[in-house]
Amino acid sequence: MYGLSYGTQEEYDFRFNQFAKTDAEINRINSEEGNTFIAGHNKFSTLTQFEMDRMKGKKAPAAQTNVVAIETNNLTDSVDWRTAGAVNPVQDQGQCGSCWAFSSTAAMEGEHFIKTGTLLKLSEQQFVDCDPQSSGCNGGLEMWAFEYAAKNPQELESSYPYTAKTGRTCKAEASKEIVTALSYTQVPKKSVSQLKAAIAEQPTCVSVDAGIYFQTYTGGILNAKLCGHNLDHAVTAVGYGSENGQDYFIVRNSWGPTWGEEGYIRMAADKDGNGICGVLLDSTRPTTD
Repeated sequence: MYGLSYGTQEEYDFRFNQFAKTDAEINRINSEEGNTFIAGHNKFSTLTQFEMDRMKGKKAPAAQTNVVAIETNNLTDSVDWRTAGAVNPVQDQGQCGSCWAFSSTAAMEGEHFIKTGTLLKLSEQQFVDCDPQSSGCNGGLEMWAFEYAAKNPQELESSYPYTAKTGRTCKAEASKEIVTALSYTQVPKKSVSQLKAAIAEQPTCVSVDAGIYFQTYTGGILNAKLCGHNLDHAVTAVGYGSENGQDYFIVRNSWGPTWGEEGYIRMAADKDGNGICGVLLDSTRPTTD
């Protein structure tokens, strides 16, 4: 399915051993009672933990200093910014810890669409190469990307394409920079209603513990109570809804469309606290021009 082949017997044996470890974890997860999701194999099944960590890139979240509470009295039953036209197709960050750039860019694109009615494809690579506070493929923070975009507007991806590598120099050109982050706010943490209210207004950056439960997700509503909350991966919440009495957030990942539900994951939104895989702990959203 994924075209995997290896040049030596030693490499094949090593990768088969990694696959067997992942297979055992998948069987363990699927045997847990009460799960409303299915774990399965994907393109990551033969990777080591070190290699998987390169598919993440979230730095440790900074303390919340710009928290703004949101009105929650008039929430609708469901929101999906994909059907509204505010979300671009799922991308693949590759072997580069640039999840923070993809999360923040999707939020910038969504907010700009809401302001203008036009969905642009903005440049993640500009953040990777140019944001001075972040470390490119070695990780960063969405709030740092927004702070950069306040002074250096984002270019289109077509003028600054993604390479999955940290460029040696920043190649941004002022004449091509078109979307500015006017400001950003943080969503009050540990509150389902606050995150829903934020998502109802715009696509919102969230962070998760992208361990084995998240990694092997193939479909359904992720409700794994054993999933931790060591935030190491930034993604973008683009909606919420309910199925069979189970509320969920719709989350856009950056691991390509073959992962999860065509690149998305539905994460349970049933109680306040840390949230499944820590999804309620660190949420940020920009205001654009």
